[in-house]
Amino acid sequence: MGKGSREEKFGVVVEDPWRWLEEESAETRAWQDAQNRATDDYLARLPDLPALRARVAALLETGFCETPFIAGKRAFYMRREGAAQQPKLMVRESDGRERVLLDAETLSPDATDAIDWWYPSPGGTRVAWGKSSEGSEQSVLFVRDVETGLDLECRIEETQHCVVAWTSESSFFYTRHHGGPYDARLYFHEIGRDSKDDPLIFGEGRDKTDLPQPIVSPCGRWLVVVVQQGWSKNELYLRDLRDPHRRALAPIATGEEALFEPIARRDALYVMTNSGAPRYRLFAVPWESPSRASWREILPETSDVLTGVAVTKNRIVASYLRDASSVLVEKGGREIALPSIGSASVSSSPDDDDVYVGFTSFVVPLGAWKLRGDALEPWARVARAPDASQISVERRFAESRDGTRVPLFVVRKRESELPAPAILYGYGGFNVNQTPAFSSRALAFVERGGVFASAVLRGGGEYGEAWHRAGMLENKQNVFDDYFACAEELVASGLTTTSRLAALGGSNGGLLVNAAVVQRPELFAAGVSLVPLADMLRYHLFRLGAFWLPEYGSPDEEAAFRVLYNYSPLHRAKPAVYPAMLLWTAESDSRVDPMHARKMAATLAALTTSGNPVLLRVETKAGHGMGKPTAKVADQVAAELAFILAHTGKKAAAGA
Repeated sequence: MGKGSREEKFGVVVEDPWRWLEEESAETRAWQDAQNRATDDYLARLPDLPALRARVAALLETGFCETPFIAGKRAFYMRREGAAQQPKLMVRESDGRERVLLDAETLSPDATDAIDWWYPSPGGTRVAWGKSSEGSEQSVLFVRDVETGLDLECRIEETQHCVVAWTSESSFFYTRHHGGPYDARLYFHEIGRDSKDDPLIFGEGRDKTDLPQPIVSPCGRWLVVVVQQGWSKNELYLRDLRDPHRRALAPIATGEEALFEPIARRDALYVMTNSGAPRYRLFAVPWESPSRASWREILPETSDVLTGVAVTKNRIVASYLRDASSVLVEKGGREIALPSIGSASVSSSPDDDDVYVGFTSFVVPLGAWKLRGDALEPWARVARAPDASQISVERRFAESRDGTRVPLFVVRKRESELPAPAILYGYGGFNVNQTPAFSSRALAFVERGGVFASAVLRGGGEYGEAWHRAGMLENKQNVFDDYFACAEELVASGLTTTSRLAALGGSNGGLLVNAAVVQRPELFAAGVSLVPLADMLRYHLFRLGAFWLPEYGSPDEEAAFRVLYNYSPLHRAKPAVYPAMLLWTAESDSRVDPMHARKMAATLAALTTSGNPVLLRVETKAGHGMGKPTAKVADQVAAELAFILAHTGKKAAAGA
């Protein structure tokens, strides 16, 4: 057996008996293979698995349509539906004719290559796009000719999470990394030139976790560089591309703990910011005089949270969150009706008055609408969606330990028998909004009489930056307390019982599940922890972990160490009656190292006194979740649900 570790840090003796599972060694591989075999054998015996696999696959065929990006006279957007394993990049001509420009399903024999990102040129004649394999997100940049559908002789490596800003039909700014996931820099490329000769524009000497992102104004004159620095702060720089004497980027928003989200238009640079306004407001910034004294407030802060803005020649339409559900408001205060409780985004082109709205809910697949006056008309929707007439979506509120009001969405059959098996999903971090969205996982569970609840926890941005900060760094325990309050609300309201309740989350939400079952094992009958974090004392040493220091804090600093040690699931776990646990991770995950799930599974298996299983599945040819073929998604989701139903005391299955 491999060796563990015992070390003292800030006067605390830290035991780490499963340290050897961090290593990608033959010993670790043998242990992992044995875990996979045991998990596969266990799941194969679950009676609900085949029917769930079929139903989830059918629900995944619903697919989605995203809002378009307008370039020249063409519209570009992503669509997936039917039996397609991956989405397609579509192009719609001005006369309405559509065709497939990029089909991710054809990029590899097993459909595990993915389109990570794409950026059309200003005239819509070319598209820069990124391809990665097996969920790795390690993108390679290509340029496709829209007319011919063929890629040009252009290939640029190390462009993971790349942002491209075209200056013409043959040149663009782009971001490229240096020797790994960190040290991103901004370059300028001209079609036909070897990328090795591309001039460096920005990034040298910066902190290795700074992420520059270019934006070019519609007139092609101005370069805006956004520098992301965690999830609470960024900076803005500006350069006049037509002035040969001004090569340096001038700072226009720096040195402030705030976020600035720019929208480039011909008349001005519009900036959505939480500077002095935790729920955000909108400014117009003159291109020629961008100093803060010249910023003009266009949309003031309101009681709702501003999440997006469409700025056209003659109108401004904004999306807001009100108790974690979207509302659309035109400048002046007029609300635009949405189909239901759900999530809406807005986008627009700088050269016309068209506003596009993306909308989804727990029962409405993501589709694109066009705003005509004050009404929405369909622009691109999936061909068919499941019948949701018997499903209710309700927003409830729980009271957290400190009295904070915490929303949760509850999805169930209108006539479901209660108390029912229930899933409590949560995330709570990184300023990420958890709002209603179509989910094959939720619908397949609800169709079988289950209750699916989605908790809106502190750490997200649903109520603005104050809500985010209340769930990060030294306040992280608030996230777990909010989750417990939502679990207790589901039980107190009679929707479920502790013997029928499962915890579910992924990534930072996987950390949530791990922490929840360790701190309050009696609340849950099962836990499903997907691509999770677990070792919060060593997270920053693996994969993208150093990027998360502003959110979690550094284990190398004493104050942060004590906070992290207090809730780190791996270190807080003690012998207890733990619920049944399924931990699911992936070898190609470039974000969260699989070592977290390996060590957590080993820890819980050694400490549980319940007799409930602790299962680990380490998937191959998969990553953090992005770019995953629908067949693999169906396999995983069906396994999750079959496992949950097996351990939440369900009665006779219905519906599926």
